[in-house]
Amino acid sequence: MQVQEFGTVRQFPLGLSYDARLYSCQRLNKILADTQILYALYKKHHWLMRGATFYQLHLLLDKHADEQLELVDMIAERVQTLGGVAVGDPRQVAEITVIPRPPDGAEEVPAMLSRLLEAHETILIDAHDAASRTAETGDDGTNDLLVSDVIRTGEMQAWFLAEHLVDTPLVRA
Repeated sequence: MQVQEFGTVRQFPLGLSYDARLYSCQRLNKILADTQILYALYKKHHWLMRGATFYQLHLLLDKHADEQLELVDMIAERVQTLGGVAVGDPRQVAEITVIPRPPDGAEEVPAMLSRLLEAHETILIDAHDAASRTAETGDDGTNDLLVSDVIRTGEMQAWFLAEHLVDTPLVRA
């Protein structure tokens, strides 16, 4: 028996209106679903990494995955703090996310890195918009989470990934 339906918020004495909390939970749950998919992509690509930069990328992708998993927990806890229900079931995550599904098999390293960058950009675009709109509703806590954690982590990780896609000139002996 459900004690609270997904998409609803309970009343907590947080100094925020019902509508502000409901809106923040809706936006956060979408970002949460996309972040869970990004975490899974990082783990998949970590396992499937190959080539001359295998070791460095294997470690980097695992580090990024750990940081994304930490964000998943922070976003979910913010939804709960606002009185909502955080999306947690992988099947529901798959229904909500807009991150495209990767092929089941292994891809070339540049394709894997590009896929991660595209997922980051999708989340960053949504997080920037959600941060602005939650600030307008007076939800400073959600705004702070989005700016200080989701956006800053995403931008840093995207930078690190993008630097691996720069063409390296060949050195001739």
